[in-house]
Amino acid sequence: MHKVWIVDDDSSIRWVLARALRADEFDVRDFEDAEQALSAMETEQPDVLMTDIRMPGMSGLELAKILHQEQPDIPVIIMTAHTDLDSALASYESGAFEYLPKPFDLDEAVRLVQRAVEPKNGADSPEEETAEVTIIGEAPAMQEVFRAIGRLAKSNINVMVCGQSGTGKELVANALHRHSPRATKPFVAINIAAIPAELLESELFGHEKGAFTGAQAQRKGRFEQADGGTLFLDEIGEMNAELQTRLLRVLSDKRFYRVGGRDLVSVDVRVLAATNRDLEEQVAQGRFREDLYHRLNVIRIDIPSLRERVEDIPLLAKRFLRMSADDLEVEMKLLSDEALSKMSGYHWPGNVRQLENICRWLTVMAPAKLVGVEDLPKELLAESELEQVDNWEAALAQVVRRKLNMGQQDILNELAKSFEGTLLKVALDHTGGHRQQSAKLLGWGRNTLTRKLKELELD
Repeated sequence: MHKVWIVDDDSSIRWVLARALRADEFDVRDFEDAEQALSAMETEQPDVLMTDIRMPGMSGLELAKILHQEQPDIPVIIMTAHTDLDSALASYESGAFEYLPKPFDLDEAVRLVQRAVEPKNGADSPEEETAEVTIIGEAPAMQEVFRAIGRLAKSNINVMVCGQSGTGKELVANALHRHSPRATKPFVAINIAAIPAELLESELFGHEKGAFTGAQAQRKGRFEQADGGTLFLDEIGEMNAELQTRLLRVLSDKRFYRVGGRDLVSVDVRVLAATNRDLEEQVAQGRFREDLYHRLNVIRIDIPSLRERVEDIPLLAKRFLRMSADDLEVEMKLLSDEALSKMSGYHWPGNVRQLENICRWLTVMAPAKLVGVEDLPKELLAESELEQVDNWEAALAQVVRRKLNMGQQDILNELAKSFEGTLLKVALDHTGGHRQQSAKLLGWGRNTLTRKLKELELD
């Protein structure tokens, strides 16, 4: 039976984890601080250690570093409620096997421990340099992005970054560069869609003097500028077929001719590409080369839309309001609960970029320090009632996570009663209290509705 030790100052977290792991036949011990765990290791050792990242006294990262130095064969799983990329990377830097963001799914936690005890798992994780935090998010989809960046550290693999416009694809590409062996070399970005097709070849590969009208001197293209570093090709799906063919050859040979040139230019460039299009569909339609797609799409990172990470809106808004206040040298605005609720119900077609722009607008236009609903811009206030409540599933998920992390039980029955009670109240209100009509609308028989009213004490 494999031994799993849990180190966390939150007793409810220890209890919930221990219960789930014991149900999966693990031998579990738990400790409220790192010092207790280290002391216990003088006479016994675990097969896996799970530790919170922040605790009184020694932190989980410090504990993980000690174990990485003294007991490198013990996989360490870092549990963290922190929501930025650097916290994720710091977990890998400490030598951790993996990190588990809070709130976590218990099944995922158990699966992670199962992986940790498998033979030949727990190889040394890459060390990272501390970098400025540019990406934050506590949503599970963003944690997957953080994990991918951490796992790709010290790699030169080509990566495809996919996501809607405004989700932060260039930020992810920049993070991949900063946490790679090429970090000291240039990071060069080009938006394919922003360059006229007739000029794009010269932008990418440069040109010789006299190559075309207006070429008065030799010019290095983006590939040469990025030599030794990283070239980020944003909106790669907008590239025409002729340039796709040339780009494929450059990726294969790492050599090219400048426009109008006769001498081969050799470069060593890692290429990161991004798109908001469905490239697989474009490949199927013959509008994007399949061989180029596979060469660029060695690893794919999908960035969620803001609607898919609605729980991050308060965190992101606070960050953007602080940045705007610092830039404009004014007092930072604060969002009221009602304003945050309204913003969380908005559909955000422009994603994180739109949220950042609105926070800057609020910094300038909101009359008071505390921003109310009435201070929000018109596009948020004009949102329909349907769109405001359309994200009830995400809100429900947040409630469930919170209850799980608090160690609550019988959650389904509790929430089911609340759910059914809400259905009954709204249906009866809609029909003016007509029970038979309400039952029909809800898909129940009249007797079922009557019984539910009594069970929920709504009769």
